[in-house]
Amino acid sequence: MKKIILMLLMIFLIVFSSFSKETIQKEFKVEKGKKLDVNLKTGGEISITGWEKNLVTVKVHFRDTTPDQWDIEFNETSNGIKIESVYKSKWKSRHSSPDFEIQVPVQFDLKLKTMGGEIKIEHVEGDINGKTMGGDLKLQHLKGEIDLKTMGGEIILRDSDLDGKLKTMGGRVLFENVTGDVTGSSMGGNVIYKNVKTRKGQSTGKMVKISTMGGAINVSHAPEGADVHTMGGNIHIKSAAKFVKAKTMGGDITIDAVDGQVKAHTMGGDIDVTMTGNPQDGIRDVKLSSYGGEITLTVPAELSMDVDIELAYTKDARKKYQIISDFNLKLEETDTWDRNSGSPRKYIYGKARIAGGKHTIKIKTINGNIYLKKAK
Repeated sequence: MKKIILMLLMIFLIVFSSFSKETIQKEFKVEKGKKLDVNLKTGGEISITGWEKNLVTVKVHFRDTTPDQWDIEFNETSNGIKIESVYKSKWKSRHSSPDFEIQVPVQFDLKLKTMGGEIKIEHVEGDINGKTMGGDLKLQHLKGEIDLKTMGGEIILRDSDLDGKLKTMGGRVLFENVTGDVTGSSMGGNVIYKNVKTRKGQSTGKMVKISTMGGAINVSHAPEGADVHTMGGNIHIKSAAKFVKAKTMGGDITIDAVDGQVKAHTMGGDIDVTMTGNPQDGIRDVKLSSYGGEITLTVPAELSMDVDIELAYTKDARKKYQIISDFNLKLEETDTWDRNSGSPRKYIYGKARIAGGKHTIKIKTINGNIYLKKAK
């Protein structure tokens, strides 16, 4: 048996080594501001780097095939350079697709499409659009307009100045050190914003808007507000202005600092919100609700509030829950069990008009303590 296995291994190595890792190289003189159009019907990775030369260079890497097994066309057009790859029928689906390593002038537009493979772009300024049917998007040091999509892979955008959108049907989205009106979305993965802000003096900016079908959402800074929604995962916003609207079907919501109004809802998790800024400025209404968790709201001591709190605890709850407030509230508790909303439950209500009652504060939960705190 060992001899048979050794013989099969030797045959495999001989067959594998018979495919030389060949490369096609092309070079084209171009003007800045033109376009690179890549359409890989065969699939394959696309890696693009900008440089200061008025040249487009292309290297096509063949991992386990040779160039004669593919139809690859390179065409110079009035708009720039067009590259297309198609199968030769007898090789279709039998071998790994070739990968494309490309250098373009820094100022260059990109139109990219691959039937499957990673897209990597660095140091390019221009209009960038396209999609991959399956692969990561790895992007950094970009400037301009962008519209890219992957049908299955993560998106990483770093150190860029962009407007537009990036979308994945299933994978993590990470924006880090990004300026501009660019949004990221995932149908099933965590979405993380780190140091993402507007372009001061050039754009008024837009709110951070994130929607994912399943995964955590993390936002470091939302100076124009945040509207975030996940079907299942925690939401964490470190800093926001104007407003925050957050909803998760199953997870905690944490807002470390918001200078504005808040609306947050979770089907099953805790909520912790801290309001900052001048309590005399802007709209500062708050609406927080959970169907099963603890809620903590911290506000400036001078905030003008009309407080309306409702805490329900069910007959089978593990303990009796409380409304705990640094402000003077009128507390009332029902005597009888309400059987009209599923599990029998009683209610504790907390109400007050504080400093004129300008802003509405509504908090509601089931089987969780509610804390209303004064900021220190």
